[in-house]
Amino acid sequence: MLTRIQKWGNSQGIRFPRQILRQAQITTGEEVDISAQSGEIVIKPVSGIRGKYRLKDLLLRMPEDYKPGELGWGPPQGKEMW
Repeated sequence: MLTRIQKWGNSQGIRFPRQILRQAQITTGEEVDISAQSGEIVIKPVSGIRGKYRLKDLLLRMPEDYKPGELGWGPPQGKEMW
């Protein structure tokens, strides 16, 4: 898909068609990393987890010896039954 680099104030910018952003799973306002590699401009999303994920897959990535610490919530504030 062809587009043009346009001048915006003191900078230059590219407008991305909705279809391209949808295919790349990038949304408006999302941070991206821009670099030049071998004469090409490369744009990558900054966020580590992209798209949908399942709890099962995330739990499989946890270390087997992981034990969460306890949180001190303080004394009861009402009629809680602990």
